[in-house]
Amino acid sequence: MSTEATQPYQRIVQGVRDKIRSGQLPAGAKLPSTRELAEEYGVAAGTVQRALTELRAAGLVYSHQGRGSFITEAAGENNEDSTARALKALEEQVAALTARLEKIEQGRGD
Repeated sequence: MSTEATQPYQRIVQGVRDKIRSGQLPAGAKLPSTRELAEEYGVAAGTVQRALTELRAAGLVYSHQGRGSFITEAAGENNEDSTARALKALEEQVAALTARLEKIEQGRGD
C-alpha cells in the first residue's frame, strides 16, 4: 500500500484527534456528517468511512446508524493529562524511595 493511498484518511484521523485534544470535540460531541467531512478534507466518502473505521478501532468515536458518529467518553479524557498524572505519580514514588534509601544509608553510616 503506498503512502499516497493512506494519507487522506490519516489526515482526517489526525484532524479529529487534534480537535479532541484541543477540546473542540468534547466527549459526546457529534462529528460532522460523512458528506461534510468529505467536503472539508476534499476526499471521497469512502475515504471518510475508512477514517471513521480507524477512529472507532482506536476507541475515539462510536457510530449510530442514521444518527451519526460521536466522540466517546474515553476520548474526551485528555490523554496528555492522564500521562502527566501518571508521570507525576511516578516522580513522587521515586522521591519517596530516594528519601527512604537516604535514611537507611545514614543509619548505616555509609
